[in-house]
Amino acid sequence: MKITRNASSPSMPGPTPGHFTGSVRIDNMVRGEEPSRVSTSSVTFAPGSRTVWHTHPAGQTIIVTAGRGWAQREGGAIEEINPGDTVFFAAGEKHWHGATATTGMTHIAVTEFSDGKNVDWLEPVDDDHYRA
Repeated sequence: MKITRNASSPSMPGPTPGHFTGSVRIDNMVRGEEPSRVSTSSVTFAPGSRTVWHTHPAGQTIIVTAGRGWAQREGGAIEEINPGDTVFFAAGEKHWHGATATTGMTHIAVTEFSDGKNVDWLEPVDDDHYRA
């Protein structure tokens, strides 16, 4: 058993540009030890903030804990997500997620590492598309 105490690692800003648009805070929660491949973080998006398009080699689950957000997979509609909603993105599924234009959003991100990698960052979600 390993207990990671609340706030035992400092919050960090989401790296922008390249991974996020706008103001994003990441609080790493835990990274499993071998043979576990799981990593969890709490990610808080200010209104209008979002990820860039990206994929995950082993998929991703997000659990919305506060606020209101949007999520979209390539070729699909922008979906509203709210506290208590869980979203699963399949391995290799191109997608983005973040806050709405007027309301912040926090989610817990659960990803798995595959060959030492848990995300492939792609191009930004442009403002016109985000506001569509």
